[in-house]
This record gives sequence, structure tokens and C-alpha cells, in this order.
Amino acid sequence: MSEEGRNAEEARYRALLELDPSSAGARETLVAGLHDESWRVRRAAAEGLTRLPEREAVVERLISVLGERDETGARNAAAESLAGMGLAAVEPLGRLLGHADPDQRKFAADILGQLKLAEAEEVLVKAMLEDVDLNVRVASAEALGHVGGKVAARALERILHDPEPLLQLSALESLAQLRHPPPLPELVRLLSNPMLKRSAYRVLGLIPQVAATELVCRGLGAESRSTREAALVALGTQASLAEPSLRPEMDAAVRLALKRLPEAVGWVASALESDDLELRAGALVAAAALREPQLAPLVAEVAQEERLVPEVMRTLAHFGPETGRELLASMDRLSFPAREAAGHVLVEMVDATYVPELVQMLDWGELDLKAVAVQALGRTSSLEAVEPLAQLLDHPELAGPAVRALVMLAASFPKQVAQALESALERGAEPVVLSALVRVGGTAMLPLVRRTAREASVSLRATAVEVLAAVDPSGGLELARLALEDEASRVRAAAVRVLGQVGDGTMSGLLKRALADEALEVQLAALEAVGECGAVEQVAELESLVRHEDGAIAFRAVQSLARLGALRDEVLRHAVSHGDHEVVKAALLAGAASAEGVSLAVGLLGHTNWDVRAAAARVLGDSGGPECLPATQAALAAETDALARRALVDAVERLSGR
Repeated sequence: MSEEGRNAEEARYRALLELDPSSAGARETLVAGLHDESWRVRRAAAEGLTRLPEREAVVERLISVLGERDETGARNAAAESLAGMGLAAVEPLGRLLGHADPDQRKFAADILGQLKLAEAEEVLVKAMLEDVDLNVRVASAEALGHVGGKVAARALERILHDPEPLLQLSALESLAQLRHPPPLPELVRLLSNPMLKRSAYRVLGLIPQVAATELVCRGLGAESRSTREAALVALGTQASLAEPSLRPEMDAAVRLALKRLPEAVGWVASALESDDLELRAGALVAAAALREPQLAPLVAEVAQEERLVPEVMRTLAHFGPETGRELLASMDRLSFPAREAAGHVLVEMVDATYVPELVQMLDWGELDLKAVAVQALGRTSSLEAVEPLAQLLDHPELAGPAVRALVMLAASFPKQVAQALESALERGAEPVVLSALVRVGGTAMLPLVRRTAREASVSLRATAVEVLAAVDPSGGLELARLALEDEASRVRAAAVRVLGQVGDGTMSGLLKRALADEALEVQLAALEAVGECGAVEQVAELESLVRHEDGAIAFRAVQSLARLGALRDEVLRHAVSHGDHEVVKAALLAGAASAEGVSLAVGLLGHTNWDVRAAAARVLGDSGGPECLPATQAALAAETDALARRALVDAVERLSGR
């Protein structure tokens, strides 16, 4: 096309896009566009017609275009437009199914199928059963796969006895789409017809019975690749529908069939790599039956399709012990989803003989592969796994997984694991090591914990305070008192948390000092601890902190007052006027059960922050009375935020029922 021609096409295209649907002559302008030589212009015209008012008249005009036999492009564009007309097109197209021209009747059936409306079922069933033209009957049968219900399904089953194979094929495909299989004996008869075999297998997969599986297995041995693939697809469908109790019998039938086929491993491997999702699902079922370790990496790769991950895991779990070594050997070549699936299964398969390969895996660069190896080493029940895991205790990203793996090994080798953990502590390992050491060594480790709390790094000192309190509460309180004098704010904050967790109201004096600490993290820990241990003597201090300009401090003060049951109405009013809306929401929640809280929630329906308005609405829905309904309804009428509206709608519904 010349530059001039392209410019002219663009002008016609833009003119239709910019056409005012309500303007005089818009309909005929768009109908003219259906006849344009450019497919872009025809599509724009077809879409434009769906936006016009008076749909009934537009539908009739489009149907008239369908009768223009020499205008193929216009007819197809008109059909596309009719498919977007919805319910308004069903009755006129139903009448068109009675047209003298079979070409018109086929158009009508095709478009009714594209509409996907149940209202078209009756006329399509009639056309399928009674029309004299085969093409119309086939088109009607195909359309019923998109729109039909029970009546259509029964009619499609009748068509399976029609002598015309093309009609039988259309009926089978539609029954598959409707997920409505006919009785099993009907399908047995159709499986012998080469033209119908593929579709018959597809429908057979919708019958989750062992008898159906045995029939499918016959197709697995077919010479035709297309038949084998149809049988595999049927297996995948059956597996997704079958009750778990049926799967062992199904697997046994598939295994028996595949063991007779010398090339089964090869074509199952090929199916596992297919782009067809349904074919891969069936190949997983076949792979589980074959239990060939060499298929394991290909099975793992199917995990890239999230929907098939459960079947991938089930399949890999069915493989034998050698599968673990196949997965290990290919782990560095697998995609990330495949690694994740393989890793989960590998961890369940390992034993002591896997330690050398797993240790070698620790030298690979990818962190996720190392994490799999660490977890698997913990499951080997091997003393040889302790040392390589101990070497990872200084690794910031792997120390946690390594500790968990060592704790598992400690069930068999407690002394060796404890020694490894203690040695790592002496090197200044991660705090998680200290916690694990106490889990493994018990109270015998408490002297070490106390020494660590005095001499180690800041992170270890802080951990030691909390670990000791968890094992020995009285000793933990004593250590916490001392730790309140520590130079590191992190250690002081840990000590304050211990006072809250294992202390009581007698800790009030210590917590008062902590509330005045220069470090924010210590102040915040103290605010929480006051409420946790019931230090009511600090209520006055908390009330003053509700007005603190730092929202984090005011927030914790409100929460602690609420926990102590000491949030007075006056303080609540100060809290809801705070500049930090997180403090306002905390106050709303804390005061929800009080009359003052409900009153304040009504006033906050007009707050500038949508989340505060939503919180106020939730309070009113939970605690408000009928007198709150008018204000809530007014707020709903004015609300523009979608999430706040949702909360207000719920509140109005709940208040209206009271």
C-alpha cells in the first residue's frame, strides 16, 4: 500500500473511532465501514455498532448484512459485531435459523455459539436435530458446547448415534466442552472409529473410574502419536477429577500398560516438554507410573506451571530412591520453580549416603541451591553432616537454616552438635546459634549463656538475656536488671522485653527508668512492657505520652493503656486528635466498646485519611447503635474511596439490622 493509501486508511479508521454514537446517520456510517477494504476499519465499525443505542434495530441491520453473499469481509465483520450484542441478538438470530439459505442459518448458529448465552439453547438444539443441511447441524452442535445445559447435553448424546461422523465428532467435542461425558458403553463404540478416536479419549477422561482408565490405557499403545497424546490428555483429566482413593488403582493400570511399551519413556519425556498444558498433565500421570529416575528432572520442570505443582510433587514422590541422585545431578541446570519442587522432594529422599553430593552442592554459587543442600543434610541422620553444617554458622544468610538442620541432627548426635554450636559461639556466630545451643544442651548451657550476656557482642548479649529468661525466668529477671545498665540500647531493649514477659507489677520502678531512656527502641519496648506486666503505677506517664509528637510512642502508649484497662475518655479524645493517623486508628480500636469511642467514631467519619474513615466505620458496625445510622449513611453517600466505601456499606447493613 502506498503512503497515500495508508494515510487514507488511517483517516477512515480514526473517523469511525471518533464518531459520536448519538449523531444522525451514525448507524449507516458504521455499516458502510463494515464494507471497507481495510480489516482495521471493518473491526472499528463492528465495535462501534455495539455501542449504539436501539440495539434491536442495530441487530436487524447487521443481520441484513449477513445476507450480502458477495461481501465476505462485511459479513464476517457483521458477525463479529453481532457476537458483541448480547441478549438482544438471540431472538433475531434464532429466527435467522429458519432462513431458506443454509449459509445464513450456519452464520446464525456460529454467532449464537459465540454469544455463549443459555437462552440460545432451545433453538440450537432444534437446528442440530432437524435442519436438513449438514453444515448447519454441525455448526449448531459446536455452538451448543458454548451455551448448552442439560437439554443440550442429552441432545448431543442422541447425535452420537447419527450415521454422519462429522456430526458425531462435533457432538463429542461439545460434550467435552460441557464436561458432560455420555455413558461409558457409548464411548467404547466410538473409540473404534479413527475419525472420532481423539475426541472420544478426550471425553473418556471426564469419567474418573478405573474402567475408564483401562480404556484410556489402550490408547497409550497406539501407533498414532495423536492417539497416544489424546490418551495422555485423558489421563491428566482423570487424575484431576478422581478421588484420592482411586489413584492407586489408576496408577497400577497405567503402569501395566506402559511397561509393555519399549518406547514409553521416550515419548513420555517428549510429552513432559510439550507446550500443551493438558498433555503435560497427562504425562505426569504416566511418569508417576513409570517411576523412571531419568524422567525426574523433566517432571520437576513442569512445576513452572503453577497449576500443576501439586501433581509434580505427587509424581516425584512416587519415584524410587535413585530419583534423588538424578535431581542432585541436574539441580544446577533446573529453573527456579523446578529447583523448589525438586528440593522439597529431595529432602524427603536423602539418607547418609547422600552427604558427599550434598556437601559438594554447598560449593555452588546459587543461594537457593545451598539452602536445599543444608535442609537435606539435616535429614541424613549422618554424623558426617555435622561439620559442613557447622562451617555455615558464620554465614549471615545460611546460619538460620544450618542451625535448624543441626538441631535435627542433635536427635542422633547431641554431644557433637552441641560442641559445634559452642565452637561457633566462641567465634562470634549469629545469635540464632545461642538459642539453638540451649535447645540442644538444655540447662547445662546456662553458665555459658550468662557469660555470653556479659562478654559477647551486642547482638549475642541481647539474645542471651532473652534466651535465659525463656529457660530460667527468675534468672532471666536477674540478668535483665543488670542488662538495663548495658551501654548498648539493643541489650537494654531486650532486658525491658524480658521484664514485660516474665515480670509483674513490681517491675514498675525499673520500667519507669526505661521509659525515660534516651534510646527510642528502649522507650518503645518499655511502653509495651508496662501493659504486658500490669505496671498500673505508670498510667499517668502513659497518659502524658499519648500526646507525644512521635507517633510510634503515642501509638504504644494508647495500646498499653488499653491493655491495662485504663484508657479514660479524656485521654481517648486526645488520642483521636493526634497528627499520626496510626495513633488515631489505635485509639478507635481501643475505645470501640465504650460510648465515648462510638461517639468519636461518628465524628471521624469525615477524617481526611480514608483508612481512618474505614476504621471508624468498622467501629460503628461492631459497636454502634441505630442512632449512628443516619451519620453513617451520609458518610457513605459522600465517600469516594473504594475501600472506605466497602467498610461503610458493611456498617450501614449491620446498623440497619439493629
